[in-house]
Amino acid sequence: MDLFEHSANREHEPLAHRMRPRSLDTFTGQTHLVGPGKPLRRMADSGSVRSMILWGPPGTGKTTLAELLATASGARLERLSAVMAGVKEIRAAVERARSATPEQRATVLFLDEIHRLNKSQQDALLPHVESGLLTLIGATTENPSFEVNSALLSRARVYVLKNLGEAELIGVLRQALTDTRHGLGERGIDAPDDVLTAIARAAGGDARRALGLLETAADFTIDTDGGETLTKASLDDVLGHQASRFDKQGDAYYDLLSAIHKSIRSSRPDAALLYIARFIDGGGDPLDVVRRLAAIASEDVGNTDPRALPLVMAAWDAYRRLGDYEGQRAIAHAAIHLAVAPKSNAIDRAWKAAQRFVRQQPDFDVPLYLRNAPTRLMDELGYGKGYRYAHDEPYGYPAGRAHDCWPEGLEPQHFFEPTEHGQEKRFAELQAWRRGLDDHADGGG
Repeated sequence: MDLFEHSANREHEPLAHRMRPRSLDTFTGQTHLVGPGKPLRRMADSGSVRSMILWGPPGTGKTTLAELLATASGARLERLSAVMAGVKEIRAAVERARSATPEQRATVLFLDEIHRLNKSQQDALLPHVESGLLTLIGATTENPSFEVNSALLSRARVYVLKNLGEAELIGVLRQALTDTRHGLGERGIDAPDDVLTAIARAAGGDARRALGLLETAADFTIDTDGGETLTKASLDDVLGHQASRFDKQGDAYYDLLSAIHKSIRSSRPDAALLYIARFIDGGGDPLDVVRRLAAIASEDVGNTDPRALPLVMAAWDAYRRLGDYEGQRAIAHAAIHLAVAPKSNAIDRAWKAAQRFVRQQPDFDVPLYLRNAPTRLMDELGYGKGYRYAHDEPYGYPAGRAHDCWPEGLEPQHFFEPTEHGQEKRFAELQAWRRGLDDHADGGG
């Protein structure tokens, strides 16, 4: 029986299910894994499948690949979903695998959404993967290095699947329109290129979504002399607003924030706007972008442009006061400013250096002259004695190493080293000038 022929009345099954590939030769996408000489192709050709985790977005072929590989190896296929299966279900699958051993049939366990397995479930699975009783094929949309324990991860190779490209999705759609056995071929639907392109773009790299949209759109065709035609006008009613949403706890959420940050750090305002728009359009909270911009203002711009941080805080306030629609422009305003501004990580480096130094010298005392003396006893003990009020000093600077504000017994450090970029160049000049005053006050000039 055909691996995918699960029902005698297949016309009632979703189009995406009916159109699933029956072999790697008809599989679309993932050529880096299933192309000639590539790892999954070699496994299928040799009939020897090893434990793996397939990591990629929805609709990229994870389940189909697992079933094709199991078929190619001649193994039994057990299917479990981590959402529904507990330790009891895993143990039952193990017992069925043991029962199949006398028949010399290996067992492939396909575990969907493996990132949802808790520790006890993973522990129940591990020894049987180690012994070879089960060949594990896990599927996940989340980064397995965060969700799968290291022992299980070390026994399974991770293969990364990618979103299908627009041309690949259009190919999938054309195949569905012409396939008379499993697809819509018997209806003879005419779908112009611009219609298929619109569906492919709305699907966002997800073949299952693309076929679902096509199936829905096929209910809105218009009759023509030659049969049925799917028009752009009818498609627009089906698609509506196709926001490409994502899980706020998933990789896409953090990947987009990372792309925003790194685009701004790289002084690419257009790329920053692209990723901010994608983040917000996908359902991300605009205030999460503002929080990241506030971090960037100090971490990557710093004192090269002292206006950067106040501008971000003003954008934050403007968003709250103006509301979402107009407030998004304030966020774009701040992002462009940060991207165009000169860059420096001198503040970040200085702060980290100070933290390292303090961890190595945790018990130093504050010099007496820097302490307040609110009581008579403290005054008698010398608190505040010798402190020089900067505003009474020439140039507003108490020159000389004797007043360097550094703890006694510790070698003074220079944590903050300004760059030659933007306003920090002026900071560097001021620091050099004040060191000259120190040298003069100490008799060096």
